Amino acid sequence: MRRESIDDLVVVVPGIMGSRLMLGGREVWGPSPTAVWQAVRTFAGSVRELALPRDIGDDHPGDGVVPTGLVPGLHALPGVWPLTDGYDTLTSWLRREFTLRPGANFLEFAYDWRLSCRYNARRLARRVDEALGRWRASAPERADARVRLICHSMGGLVGRYYVECLGGAEVTRRLITLGTPHRGSVGALDSLVSGVRLGRRGPRATQLTGFARTLPSLHQLVPDYACLESHRGLLKPREVAGGLPGVDPALLKDAGTFHAEIRDAALERVGRGGSDRLCLPVVGVRQPTVTTAALEGELLWLRDTIEGRDEGGDGRVPRFAAYPAEVAPDSGSARTAFATHGALKAHIGVRESLFDQLAPAPRVHRSTGPAYPMGVRVPEQSPAAEPLPVEARASGDRAGSDELAVRAELTGPDGIPRHRTLRNLGGGHYSGRFTDLQPGAYRVTVHAAGDAAAGAVTALALISDDENGDTWHK
Repeated sequence: MRRESIDDLVVVVPGIMGSRLMLGGREVWGPSPTAVWQAVRTFAGSVRELALPRDIGDDHPGDGVVPTGLVPGLHALPGVWPLTDGYDTLTSWLRREFTLRPGANFLEFAYDWRLSCRYNARRLARRVDEALGRWRASAPERADARVRLICHSMGGLVGRYYVECLGGAEVTRRLITLGTPHRGSVGALDSLVSGVRLGRRGPRATQLTGFARTLPSLHQLVPDYACLESHRGLLKPREVAGGLPGVDPALLKDAGTFHAEIRDAALERVGRGGSDRLCLPVVGVRQPTVTTAALEGELLWLRDTIEGRDEGGDGRVPRFAAYPAEVAPDSGSARTAFATHGALKAHIGVRESLFDQLAPAPRVHRSTGPAYPMGVRVPEQSPAAEPLPVEARASGDRAGSDELAVRAELTGPDGIPRHRTLRNLGGGHYSGRFTDLQPGAYRVTVHAAGDAAAGAVTALALISDDENGDTWHK
């Protein structure tokens, strides 16, 4: 198969938890595709060694933790971030479709995702300078090569800070963000406030919650928009009088400064005549997505609406929060996909958007996409003793959305697919459930029976082991 030619340096920047971590010669984070739940349990026992000091700021704690590569398979850390696809399929697809060679014009940037995005942006700047310098010097025709960044989730904030605040715009041709919470995610705030409880006794979960609350990176994922209900209307998290339980006020304040630095630098660059299309967001849409919350005691009650409107998103990042400040949602410069956050990288629509941005010319043959785009809701975590519910809603933009045969396919650690036809509840709503599941990571793929499976929506779920009280509860 002929590969499309690329003369630039391509860099993949993963999201939070997307990099493998080593400590003292042993891997402390790097789940294999078939051992997600075991990796979570092992990590929960190591958090005392990995928690950060309160005054870490934008520095490294000097604790010996080093990133060693991208996580290849599904990974999750309850209380920090939900189940997410690994990066092996994305990087393999890029090398298969384009003339990319690791060590030459292709770089997988692993980083310590516990630390501040500013710290990791500085590391990214050094790596890009070195790799781009070598690539430009390797042949005369490459002297003007630039960098193309492909950033997933929080990796987009690392890439944005490098581009807008550290001079990266001068050598960047395109910054592509996949499901990046440019304006934050309520899920990150919920992890900090509500925490996570493991089992009936919960000692490991208590440690995991304490670990999460030390992370500058997780605070930098907190919404930078008004998302908390109050008698005065919606407030930004840092505007709540007396602060929020579980949230470090200094880290939260600094996170607001971090977002403002990126926003102000980007708008200033565009104001000087720079392109407002340097950053291309790829945005998941029409999935049920927590957008606001109400604080009751020390817990957040989550809402899928904001001021009465259901904005949707990718299930983790609201649609409007996935756009950078200089890109208007109606500008036409963004790309949207009917995909969930965890499965975004592998979605056919996202791959087509990436191909168009990287290839010299777009494909001649295009897929038609799903006739009935689906919004899918599956619990991020569920105990093995309980059925796993699946809810789907067909887009009402086309006639017949309430008369479909909707199919769900579930695939778990054993790789054997199980199928269900969801029950029609009327009004375009469908539901079903899967039972007798073993602990591990599962994919649930939903599509209308008359549509191609390639255009389906995939949701990811982590089934926990309830043996000896080791069930994750939120």
